[in-house]
Amino acid sequence: MATPLTRRALLGGLAGLAPAAGLAAGAAGSAGAAGTTTVPDPEALRSAYRRWRDALPAAPAPELTRHGLVANELRRWPVLEANQGVAAGGGYFYGIGNHALVKHRIDTGERVAEWFGPRGGPIVHFNSGYVDGDDLVLAHSNFPQLPMASSIETHDARTLQPRASHSLGIRLGSLTWAVRRGGWWWACFANYNDQGTTPGFDQRWTHLGQFDDAWQLRQSWLFPPQVVATWGRSSCSGGDWGDDGLLYVTGHDAPELYVLRLPRQGVVLDYVTTIDVPFEGQGWAWNRASQDRVIFGISRARQEVISAQVPAVPASLRG
Repeated sequence: MATPLTRRALLGGLAGLAPAAGLAAGAAGSAGAAGTTTVPDPEALRSAYRRWRDALPAAPAPELTRHGLVANELRRWPVLEANQGVAAGGGYFYGIGNHALVKHRIDTGERVAEWFGPRGGPIVHFNSGYVDGDDLVLAHSNFPQLPMASSIETHDARTLQPRASHSLGIRLGSLTWAVRRGGWWWACFANYNDQGTTPGFDQRWTHLGQFDDAWQLRQSWLFPPQVVATWGRSSCSGGDWGDDGLLYVTGHDAPELYVLRLPRQGVVLDYVTTIDVPFEGQGWAWNRASQDRVIFGISRARQEVISAQVPAVPASLRG
């Protein structure tokens, strides 16, 4: 049972809401003969609260709004091994397969290095890559095996030979992409609506995490429901921050780049807009050597690496 002080505080608070809630003048109680407060009927309090709550403005329904933004395709290269994603940096792009890496010159398309892990070996499923100086940082998981487990695999960006490995162990979700920004690691752990996901969980459990250099989680966020609805039976396959401070992510199949931002409140990333791109989801990468917002993606169906120029998101949408 609430103490008299708690009750008085509650009644006083509801009395302050009376204009908005349409609370009857007597609903806040009255003073008794001894100066004590007479508590109103609990149902009257609940009814007043419901009227006040229902008078609050409703948030807009989640919607995949578009603003006519379309990436301009620049070039295509046939790369048979790039069936999971692509990384880019320093005048090169890196095709990524389940357990294959190939390095090509951007200007000529010439292959200059390659690395192949054995089938049935420790590398099961490379997902995407991120060029960090002389390092090619790769998101790796054991998908579709269970329990879900992931690791960060670092290869030499010059020779493609393995350099370091950091096991993230069992997590709720498979690591699909990891990038650096602002002194932190940002990584996506994907859950699915088909094989390779922990029983009892689905793609709604896919989340973005912020980690320190020891891979200790600081914060995490869910993806907007209107973006999750585009994933089919799969999940978020690629992502990275833009030079405008916005987060760009892809699904598994749709030729769309979803633009998000960290929320001011709550646990769900804010949806900003969608950009049409000439590749079907999967792992992609900015070419940070370019100042023209150039990205690299892949087409699994055509076995191609594709570059495109992404339009700037209008300032009015950035928030």
